[in-house]
Amino acid sequence: MINDTTLLLGLDGVTVTRVVAAGEEPQDGPVVHLATDDERARFCPQCGVAAVRMKEWVTTRPRDLPVGGRRCTLRWRKRRWRCDQASCPRQTFTEQVPQIPARSRLTRRLRQASGAAVGDGGRTVIHSARDHGVSWPIVSAAFTEHAHRVLPAQPELVTVLGIDEVRRGRPRWMLDEATGTWTAAVDRWHTGFVDLSGEQGLLGQVEGRTIAAVTGWLNQRDPAWRQQVAFVAIDMCTIFKAAVRAVLPQATLVVDHFHIVQLANQALTEVRRRVTVQIRGRRGRKGYREWELRNRLRSPDARLSTGSDGR
Repeated sequence: MINDTTLLLGLDGVTVTRVVAAGEEPQDGPVVHLATDDERARFCPQCGVAAVRMKEWVTTRPRDLPVGGRRCTLRWRKRRWRCDQASCPRQTFTEQVPQIPARSRLTRRLRQASGAAVGDGGRTVIHSARDHGVSWPIVSAAFTEHAHRVLPAQPELVTVLGIDEVRRGRPRWMLDEATGTWTAAVDRWHTGFVDLSGEQGLLGQVEGRTIAAVTGWLNQRDPAWRQQVAFVAIDMCTIFKAAVRAVLPQATLVVDHFHIVQLANQALTEVRRRVTVQIRGRRGRKGYREWELRNRLRSPDARLSTGSDGR
């Protein structure tokens, strides 16, 4: 029977039998007692046949979103049924509804809200876990489910593709008992793929900085998508170069200007260091003109002062 409190709670498949106000029980907020209100809950999840014999009553306490600004404690009293089908390996089962799956300590909408807060709300996994009262692994898994649900299976066409790596934490190693060697179970390097010509931003991220990791992601794209890529920007990494040449032979490799300038500064520093040793017979030190000019050449325009002659 659907009452006003059940409509206010908004959990499909269950009905509110009574609400105990805060203070009458040791919980902080009100305690909402639930009962099953879905005939499909008595169907065996293994064979799909409706059960007729009940074994016992059980009470679960799934966590849910706040109601009216207050976090409520749910207590769902439900039945454990016996499956009388001889061919079914499932002997007993408890009732479940779509919003509260079997053996789940969270409602489905709480899990989805924690993942959507990261994907759409701009919050971190830690902040979403704190706000929803769950652990960060749950929010991380919920965010992954949310991303798979809202993101398209294939990104839109890209003309200029950017490939770069990022380091995350430390690697984890695992011992292969068959060979007696250690292999990387978790790589500290991740490779990201970015749309530089459109507004898609980050297209994907894979674990590892290897040719197999890069080519594996590129080969998952459609042939038409790969053929559309005309330019690929990298950071002079030979791994990325080999992977692009193997999968995107028509694309033109472009090195971003930051790494070109960085390489030029390193070469200039080596020349300055060698010439200083040859002329002065020692390493460069404070007061040497060539090293003072080096710092000026490497300073951005915003940090350079204008002289009396305007230069």
